[in-house]
Amino acid sequence: MAESIIGLKRTHYCGDLRSADIQREVIVFGWVQRRRDLGQLIFVDLRDRTGIVQLAFDDNTAKEIFEKAASLRSEYVLAARGIVRLRSSINKDIPTGDIEIEVTELRILGQSETPPFEILNGTSAREELRLKYRYLDLRRPELQNNILFRHKVVKLTRDYYASRGFIEIETPVLIKSTPEGARDYLVPSRLHNGQFYALPQSPQLYKQLLMLSGFDRYMQIARCFRDEDLRADRQPEFTQVDLEMSFVDVEDVLEINEGYVQFLFKEAMGLDIPLPLPRITYKAAMERYGSDKPDTRFEMEITNLSELLKETDFAVFKAAIEGGGSVRAITAKGGAKAFSRKEVDKLTEYVKGIGAKGLAWIRWAEDAPSSSFAKFLKEGELEAILAACGAEKGDAVFIIADKNSVTLPVLGALRLECAKRLEIIPQQFNFLWVTEFPFFEKDEESGEWLAMHHPFTSPLDECVQYLDSKPELVRAKAYDLVLNGVELSSGSIRITDPALQKRMFTALGFSEEDAYEKFGFLTDAFKYGAPPHGGMGIGLDRLVMIMSGSESIRDVIAFPKVQNASEPMTGAPGFADAKQLEELGIEVKNNDK
Repeated sequence: MAESIIGLKRTHYCGDLRSADIQREVIVFGWVQRRRDLGQLIFVDLRDRTGIVQLAFDDNTAKEIFEKAASLRSEYVLAARGIVRLRSSINKDIPTGDIEIEVTELRILGQSETPPFEILNGTSAREELRLKYRYLDLRRPELQNNILFRHKVVKLTRDYYASRGFIEIETPVLIKSTPEGARDYLVPSRLHNGQFYALPQSPQLYKQLLMLSGFDRYMQIARCFRDEDLRADRQPEFTQVDLEMSFVDVEDVLEINEGYVQFLFKEAMGLDIPLPLPRITYKAAMERYGSDKPDTRFEMEITNLSELLKETDFAVFKAAIEGGGSVRAITAKGGAKAFSRKEVDKLTEYVKGIGAKGLAWIRWAEDAPSSSFAKFLKEGELEAILAACGAEKGDAVFIIADKNSVTLPVLGALRLECAKRLEIIPQQFNFLWVTEFPFFEKDEESGEWLAMHHPFTSPLDECVQYLDSKPELVRAKAYDLVLNGVELSSGSIRITDPALQKRMFTALGFSEEDAYEKFGFLTDAFKYGAPPHGGMGIGLDRLVMIMSGSESIRDVIAFPKVQNASEPMTGAPGFADAKQLEELGIEVKNNDK
């Protein structure tokens, strides 16, 4: 071991000692987890990143060492030399539970005040408090294991892509601001007063330029920044496995990254992920699951009842169909008992909260089903609905009637909510490629067509004809990798034809001057021989969160931000002093809104 301090060199980590080390003299460093004083016998649990080992002090211990052991408190930092021996009382809960160290030398390297919370797994301390003292929180074994696992994932990632000919290249962090969907974080320039750099939302433009530079295959563990509202799986600064490949089409990109998934899960967790991974088009995903990132670990697919009910007299259903919308349903198998009338009322409030006008339902709890709308139906219509939904006695059916932009996502969210309440989601890993995304999405307020992905995404060859006339029909060579209902990655094949790129800018409402101002450095590069290329970015934080079974992305990031994008430990963000602002040519106006 290379570590040495005050004449002592660590020979072992605490959690690595085993019965094979009995009679061996060892030196360990670590923190006091707890001390148990039994009078003539003192036990100290010493903790480092590998685990815990018990230090023993008894009648054979030198007096000054025993007295020093009696003075120890939680989180003191120690160096201990001693002989490994068999424990008299075996602890089967820890890997070192059959041995202990009979201490012959003890040094206190650092004292500690009483911590604001106990350093142990499952602590009841509020997250706000733990994040304020994040350096203490990170001592807890479960968080240390997460960070160590993340390190393993990163190493395996580099190993995999390097073995496939990818070159790791760093791209700039201070860049030109370009429109990419979310807000940029801006950095003022001192040397160019009034001008700003942006922090990259992704290395998108630079990795395309690397393909034009002839590097052929690029990979980077890239830091990315987006000024957007936070969720459990989102942070303002995050990490992605970013990659790009030349001379490829969609199949090539999917194949190389399927191999990565298989390799990573085998090496990191010992799990076999069968290939090829399932695929579904965006349209089918929305129709069947009401989501472009469906969780396929359970069934409960959406049923379209519109054709069945096109002649119905029930005004709610009829109005939705005649207005160009649809009537759709999900069936919760065994849900009639779980979803009592009171619970159905809660679900009704839930769907209203996410955009629905109401929720129609059928509960088949007794011999005859009960329904919120049966009295408005023609004879036989209720039975036909149940048959179409595959519903049987004991099931519950939930129906939304509205325009498709409401019906599908609301049922998608309700599907997940029902599955959680029924506790039917198995603990497994379900991957899914979602392909052929729409190129454009319509802004409901302005009526404008916006790029669903960045403007360098290539449309499918057969869809180019619709660019100028029917944007709703244009599908993209874009693909997402989904794991258990979480979007892990997004990617596409890029446009390399300058004429097509110009048409795309026009379709998106960019004037020629605006397009050149924002992207001229890239479109100029396309004039000098651009290879066909494509790639993707895989969200490393989300991937590690799911693989480790963590509930929040904050549990796999060493120093995360909270809901308002602040960091409680350091107090970031903070105010700049007047001199700094003067140098930058910036005046701060107080805004209490």
